[in-house]
Amino acid sequence: MLLRHTPKEISERKALTVNPAKTCQPIGAMYASLGIHGCLPHSHGSQGCYAYHRSTLTRHYKEPVLAATSSFTEGASVFGGQANLLQAINNIFTVYNPDVIAVHTTCLSETIGDDIPQIFGKAEADGKIPEGKYVLHANTPSYVGSHVTGFANMTKAMVEYFATGNGHREKCLNLIPGWVEPSDMKEIKRIATEMGVNSILFPDTENVLNGPQTGKFTMYPKGGVTVDQLKKTGSSRGTIGLGRLASEPAALALDAKFKVPCKILDLPIGLKATDRFVDAMRQMAGVTVPDSLNLERGQLLDIITDMQAYFYHKKVGLVGDPDQLEALTEFLIDIDMLPIHVLTGTRDKKFEKRIQELTADLPCEVNVKSGGDMMLFHQWVKNEPVDLLIGNTYVKYISRDEDIPFIRHGFPILDRIGHSYFPTVGYKGAMRLLEKILDALMDRQDRDSSEIEFELVM
Repeated sequence: MLLRHTPKEISERKALTVNPAKTCQPIGAMYASLGIHGCLPHSHGSQGCYAYHRSTLTRHYKEPVLAATSSFTEGASVFGGQANLLQAINNIFTVYNPDVIAVHTTCLSETIGDDIPQIFGKAEADGKIPEGKYVLHANTPSYVGSHVTGFANMTKAMVEYFATGNGHREKCLNLIPGWVEPSDMKEIKRIATEMGVNSILFPDTENVLNGPQTGKFTMYPKGGVTVDQLKKTGSSRGTIGLGRLASEPAALALDAKFKVPCKILDLPIGLKATDRFVDAMRQMAGVTVPDSLNLERGQLLDIITDMQAYFYHKKVGLVGDPDQLEALTEFLIDIDMLPIHVLTGTRDKKFEKRIQELTADLPCEVNVKSGGDMMLFHQWVKNEPVDLLIGNTYVKYISRDEDIPFIRHGFPILDRIGHSYFPTVGYKGAMRLLEKILDALMDRQDRDSSEIEFELVM
């Protein structure tokens, strides 16, 4: 049971993390890998690590997440994992026949210091990589960064391994979606199509982790960006990276390697962020914004106008990934809510400054922390209660303890469905978020009103 503490007492806990508000790099790398068509992710480490990564993604997306592992034992832990990875590459291409093997490292292989490119070179020399098949890798030690970092590293690896330039610019834009749901990736592509923009979205988990039930098992679903598309990214007119932490490394790699100009934006969650995304595509692609998108924007504005009285100065506590929280904070402020507790488990020097800038004009103090944990967030809520909580599945325990309405958003969501099918980006996604926020607030208000009426009757 948590007790009230002073801000000084809370801030003094530095050497201990209680219930981290993040997970590890390989999970993010595995998710990004699944966004390549015909790709089998491979965890270069122990079997237990890869089992955890697969199970977490499977529980979140309610889809069977397939991957392979080097299955380190004591011998590999001492002498290195080269023999394990060479055997794994041979087995995978022989038995499972993927187009791509995406290798990510774990704590164990990183501590040993396995040289993955050198192992790839030996595998190719030994004829273990068939013609027309590909391998790539990202270094993702779990003791650094978080799942967002792993996603960013694997997305950057796609550029380093596959992107090529043909000497001229194609009428195409690269869109790097950041860590969002498959439904969000579909919505980003839909907006680009509505604007008449030819785009390459990578990674792309639409129809991979939100596919239909057909009654037949498909090891490699139809979705995902193809290797041929990834090769063309070096010749695109420009790149738009959505979410600074998850997308910037890949966008900058394309700029440095092939001089593809890039623009890094917030995730298009809410009105202003979606406006910036649409405007960036308009300028880069040289197109006009269609009436269909203007209609969606107008509908969003209508909802905000109609419901503003219910949102006004309601206090909110947020937990999640930096890219998600920066966009969500701006959106909540736009609808006159007060995000007073904003915490991420991912360490990021720019995050706290960005949130402070967004909340500078609020008529209240704001707690913001990168590299924090759930215990700290719970203590904030205990000291200064809020009207609404937004975060992943684990925030439900704080919601129950403090009797506060709660909306699930982010990763992981283990006890609900819908997030992989219904977007929260774009104007349509913002409408859905507003509906969820209003439902949560009004359900609580209706319940309180019923309790008051019951007391009056008694």
